[in-house]
Amino acid sequence: MKKIIAVLSLLMLTSFAVFAQADLQVIAVVKINKNESITLKQLKTLCVGYTKQLGRTLKVEEKKQVLDGLIEEKLIVQSAIKAGISIPDSYVDQAFMQNVSQSFGVNVTEKELEEYLRKTQNKSVEDVLVETTGMGKAEYKSYLKNQILKQQYLVQQNQKKIQEIAATDEEIRMAYESNKSSFVLPDQMKIFLVIVPKGDNPDSAKLKIGDLFNKYKDKKLTAEQITVQSQNEGSGYNAGQMLLPKTENSSTGLSLSYKEWSNCFDQGEGFVHDVYETANDFRFLAVMKKYDAKMLSISDVVQPETTVTVYDYIRSNLTQQKQQIYLKQLEAELGKSLHTAENVEMKKSGAALDKLLDWENN
Repeated sequence: MKKIIAVLSLLMLTSFAVFAQADLQVIAVVKINKNESITLKQLKTLCVGYTKQLGRTLKVEEKKQVLDGLIEEKLIVQSAIKAGISIPDSYVDQAFMQNVSQSFGVNVTEKELEEYLRKTQNKSVEDVLVETTGMGKAEYKSYLKNQILKQQYLVQQNQKKIQEIAATDEEIRMAYESNKSSFVLPDQMKIFLVIVPKGDNPDSAKLKIGDLFNKYKDKKLTAEQITVQSQNEGSGYNAGQMLLPKTENSSTGLSLSYKEWSNCFDQGEGFVHDVYETANDFRFLAVMKKYDAKMLSISDVVQPETTVTVYDYIRSNLTQQKQQIYLKQLEAELGKSLHTAENVEMKKSGAALDKLLDWENN
């Protein structure tokens, strides 16, 4: 019996090694700036992502298109590097967090995101990325870096033309009319928030928040004065003003129940909420200004206490969309022009490539 198990284990290890070796097969070599191999594994990873998006297995012809896209991406990236463009890892990390935070609806650091996902989904960032994109964190960051390199190179080479692209007045007004119902300003409040972390001495923190609360309520210190003093080294507290909508997300972020948050709206300007305790700190808030919900005209500002109008907002977004479409066209044209026998050595082609790409049936 032990012999049979040993033989079966050996066969499984051998099979795994064969599959692993097959995945490392080089399909093509890109050689503008250096010799860079494209392996079957790299292609499979990208195809997994498309399969998840489409909800079906890709056909061989579709896999060829993905392969062409991968080759052309590397051609442009190598051209960008050859032109002297470089992207620091810190910039990639920042872009990674912006992308991922937007996807999950939380604006946090990488560490905080890990904790958030562990708490809400019992998963790591790595787990979620693999599930949604087919790529691990390192692969996704590498992919993101290439996207940034490509864009910066294309912008550098076509800066004047891109700057000339802009949304027209007619396009802006048509966009407003067709989306008028979505331009709504929700109920919002500008609040003044003071937070004293408990740290190693909760009793001291409680005394400090009480002192600040009393001085503010008795008008001995203004919100501006408390905010300025909070920036002094060793102040032991944080203070500032923020504009928040009347939503459950806002109440959760403030560690208040939605009923308490709604009550702040009902009380209106000048209301000061009593000191309350959270797991990590003591805090209080005051209502500075209240803004009622309203439909926005094209000349209204999109956010109170700002100068950006709905017209400006639409113009900016439409202009970015038009520029992105132009950049995609440029990318496709440049990729095709670089995809030559001189720049790309295909290791697999014809029937051999078709067979390799039909990995589900091999």
